[in-house]
Amino acid sequence: MKREIIIAGFGGQGVLSMGKMVAYSGMVEGKEVSWMPSYGPEQRGGTANVTVIVSDERISSPVLSRFDTAVILNQPSLEKFESRIVPGGILLYDSYGIIEPPTRRDISVFRIDAMDAANERNWGKAYNMIVLGGLLRVCPVVTIPGVMEALRKKLPQRHHNLIPMNEQALRLGMDLVVPVE
Repeated sequence: MKREIIIAGFGGQGVLSMGKMVAYSGMVEGKEVSWMPSYGPEQRGGTANVTVIVSDERISSPVLSRFDTAVILNQPSLEKFESRIVPGGILLYDSYGIIEPPTRRDISVFRIDAMDAANERNWGKAYNMIVLGGLLRVCPVVTIPGVMEALRKKLPQRHHNLIPMNEQALRLGMDLVVPVE
């Protein structure tokens, strides 16, 4: 198994953190991982993306020009990365940040209304975990127990009280994903 994933959106949406969680979870599960962030100097509000590779075998290079899975959280990222998904790949997008939906027919497209769900529950800080749950539904590259173990290891002790909410957000995200015909 080898998954080459791009997660892209605006700074402040938890794009880089989501990628870190996938990478840390992969390490917890004994997989080979690569995490390579890219963001503008603005950080919050500027564009940000992260490339994550999770594999059962050694990873030769963290640099990718094509991806088998894309998580897209805004229109500029959709315009930039939709064409770079390999045929047969997966595109997951949050409907909140997309004005013109994806047009490709040679990939599997899924929508998640994560921002709406986060706002309804006042879970703004768990938005990226809702999206991550959606990703794990359509591309089970790591497991929820792996993510939870990674959170326990990487979150400062003072934030461990947020772990149950993050697990709820992951599970909610898994339930919110819908295929786009």
